[in-house]
Amino acid sequence: MELVNFIGGQWIENKNLQMMPVMNPANGEQLGMVPLSTKEQVDLAVQHAKQAQKQWSLIPAPKRAEYLYEIAFKLKEKKEHLAQTLTKEMGKVIEEARGEVQEGIDMALYMAAEGRRLFGETVPSELPNKFAMSVRAPIGVAGLITPWNFPIAIATWKAFPALVAGNTVVWKPSNETPFMAYELAKICEEVGLPAGVLNVVFGSGPTVGTAMIEHPDIRVISFTGSTETGSKVAELGGKHLKKVSLEMGGKNAVIVMDDADLDLALEGILWSAFGTAGQRCTACSRVIVHKDVKEELESRLVEAAKSLTIGDGLDPATKVGPVI
Repeated sequence: MELVNFIGGQWIENKNLQMMPVMNPANGEQLGMVPLSTKEQVDLAVQHAKQAQKQWSLIPAPKRAEYLYEIAFKLKEKKEHLAQTLTKEMGKVIEEARGEVQEGIDMALYMAAEGRRLFGETVPSELPNKFAMSVRAPIGVAGLITPWNFPIAIATWKAFPALVAGNTVVWKPSNETPFMAYELAKICEEVGLPAGVLNVVFGSGPTVGTAMIEHPDIRVISFTGSTETGSKVAELGGKHLKKVSLEMGGKNAVIVMDDADLDLALEGILWSAFGTAGQRCTACSRVIVHKDVKEELESRLVEAAKSLTIGDGLDPATKVGPVI
């Protein structure tokens, strides 16, 4: 399947764009092709997003929220199909893929409820006969840059709050996991989300990501990815006085004291270290353990790690999928 950009409510033909193969990391199967867009596609997406935002922001927040409820119902309806698609392109085990799709469902419901909670504040005025208050106002067009390790969960964390608050979105997903972006855009189309409210532009970080950060009509950038790239996003965003939100890498430790429940500690360490094949910012890469329980925990941890089944994430017996 050859993917195309979703801009202004339309699936835009790939005219003269380079294409990149999308591979299943478990077996090397080619799943399809994704376009490597240029600045022109970013400009077109922002143009549609900016135009759509004028009308979208005028829709009452509870009404905007109704679209998120519909998206949640569609995600739930297609949950198994989405989980299978996610595992094929990203590699994580099917059990975890189902959990990630559930995160998208939960986020849609959570943010839909916020449609009735976008409260402002009233504050005492220091002047006589004056009434002071604040209200929430949308920023405008939000630029979202998301990674391959959580291709739908992270996208929903960013997109759904932006949408319910009256902003529109231009989204650059990872080239390694573009099919989840396609599926989510298709769902938004199915529920009748107004054209231009959510736009998907496939492409590389240096080309599409940079064009988004530098675009004068994208007011906020939300990025999740490596610390190295995030520092560049912060630098370039600061140069253009953007609002920038960054979620980057981590170096995480599990601390086990001498009175700890070692069964629980073992379970937590295994899930944190080997879930998503360790490919996440919250993965445990170190265990700091009290000397009195070190030998016992170490022995049990080594044996438990040896028993983990490595393979294709679509096999329910697999506990560790491939590195993407």
